[in-house]
Amino acid sequence: MRLYYAPQSSNSRRTLAVARHLGTGLDLTVIDLMSAEDRRRLVELNPNSQVPVLEDGSLVLWESGAIMQYLADRTPGQQIYPQNVRDRADVNRWMFWAGAQFAVPVSAFTWEHVWKKRVTGADADPAALAVAAQEMHKVASLLDTHLARREWIVGDCLTLADFAVAGPLTYLEQAHLPLAQYANLLAWFARIGQLDAWQRTEPAW
Repeated sequence: MRLYYAPQSSNSRRTLAVARHLGTGLDLTVIDLMSAEDRRRLVELNPNSQVPVLEDGSLVLWESGAIMQYLADRTPGQQIYPQNVRDRADVNRWMFWAGAQFAVPVSAFTWEHVWKKRVTGADADPAALAVAAQEMHKVASLLDTHLARREWIVGDCLTLADFAVAGPLTYLEQAHLPLAQYANLLAWFARIGQLDAWQRTEPAW
């Protein structure tokens, strides 16, 4: 199997971290998102022109959540994607939430503070950050409350849900995410930070 990814991409990171955790052997191809030639190659694999993309024989799979689920499903004895239908539904629920709700304001902060100057030369937009902050507090409060009496997002062990939600937080400090008041969320993310699979996928900065 081959994974096309960008080391600085949070979606790539959570996918690669799952592969590392599962012990999945992957051939890795780095995509330089600033390269026109690499972008051309990428759109041939994924019409959305986004990473990561997994190639497994005739299967070309994009969307990080789908790739994470696929890698888990093809790994005998894995524990991070439950077989029980109710537990799996709960993991799916948080994975979808991570993409549709949590990642939206996080990505706005990451764009404004991390990538905008590098890509466009422009400074962060205070108005855009103010809007993102309102949404950030909504989703962070929800997650913090959920984590008040638990170590992991679903059940009593690490699952794909944790990797899915952790991915957008890759640039927590550099993006100046306003999360200092959410002690449960930060304690959970510190536990993620202790995982070998997470440490091995730290992007160069």
